[in-house]
Amino acid sequence: MAVVRRVIGFVAALIVLILVFGGGWVTGRFGIGDAGVDPATLTNAERQFVERMRGASLIGNFTVEGRGSNRTPREDRYDIESVEKVGDDLWKFNAGMKCCGVNGVIPVVVPMRFVGDTPMIMMTETSLPALGTFTVRLIFYEDRYAGTWQHEKVGGLMSGRIEKQAAPAESSSQ
Repeated sequence: MAVVRRVIGFVAALIVLILVFGGGWVTGRFGIGDAGVDPATLTNAERQFVERMRGASLIGNFTVEGRGSNRTPREDRYDIESVEKVGDDLWKFNAGMKCCGVNGVIPVVVPMRFVGDTPMIMMTETSLPALGTFTVRLIFYEDRYAGTWQHEKVGGLMSGRIEKQAAPAESSSQ
């Protein structure tokens, strides 16, 4: 009986450790509850990127290859509410999406590095909640973006422009 209690205690402790470390990993990986990196520590290029992407839309096209035949480019749009640095090379995009079964704003944490003044998303087999696993190389420069994407056996190219969203019209009361 004492052996059974020890085994149960050991299993319970192991489960608690897995939950604690697993919860920490999920929190760190996806930036859940993270206040982000202190904005005062951002480089000039990082601050410019954050400002450029605040209230911006990525408007462009993407191609789909890998389904037996190439298809003509399709229009796509991602509305970005904000972007914030949440770790050394991790950035959280609060993005409005109408794609892949998602219709609303979702926080997407992705690995991104700066090469000089050029930010580049560098995802390799990265799992995004509700979307799936992707490999992406996407660069941003001034008012444009371009790159490649892969989702399982399907992939393609994407490119477009970065535009500031129109400010909502204010109603005047008389």
